[in-house]
Amino acid sequence: MASRYEKEDSKRRILSACVQLFLEKGYQKTTTVEILKKADVTPSTFYNIYHTKGSILTELTEFMFGNQFNISGKIVGEETNPVLLYAVETCLQLTLAELNENLREIYVEAYTVPENIELIHKKTAVQLQKIFAPYLPGYSASDFYEMEIGTAAFMRGYMARPCDMYFTLERKLARFLSMSLSVFKVPQEEQEAILSYIENLNIREIANKVMQQLFVTLEMKYEKGFNIQWWR
Repeated sequence: MASRYEKEDSKRRILSACVQLFLEKGYQKTTTVEILKKADVTPSTFYNIYHTKGSILTELTEFMFGNQFNISGKIVGEETNPVLLYAVETCLQLTLAELNENLREIYVEAYTVPENIELIHKKTAVQLQKIFAPYLPGYSASDFYEMEIGTAAFMRGYMARPCDMYFTLERKLARFLSMSLSVFKVPQEEQEAILSYIENLNIREIANKVMQQLFVTLEMKYEKGFNIQWWR
């Protein structure tokens, strides 16, 4: 039987291999055989830790979502108005998906795989209630959970659709915020101020910084450097 240290070491190697393969080849095109080879683990070791490739995606999703918002908060300012911080965080997610097609696929899969999207719904609903309860007095936790299902569908749809010369990133961000903030009854005047703030941000540069910091955090977590050119 493998020791606890051996199991943790195998887990780090599997996750490290998956990060690199998912970004280099894409989630769907990465096979379990490739993961085993790159991580240098046996099938029995792999299936003892993760039952499916989707289980790995769930763990990576939890890591990425938790850390990208912490990092973006530090970049923009953690004392920022919570609604404005929500706007920045969601716009960063949409922008990150435009940096690299394989990264887009990871995000879209995260919003598609049942166990993943349920994790996102539950965690995000708690945050939405904290942020938007003042605008929606009397709304319960279940109300915010149901609203999260709808706004997550906005997010997935916009992530999956690449920007082009007509549907630019700027239009995508403005449309997403207009729809989502309206769902949460944010007054029009406040919406306009938030949209103006986002328009004046260099959102692409911030998204690049967030992703670079994510890689630093991943390297620390998995004790391995990532030599990946992930940007376009």
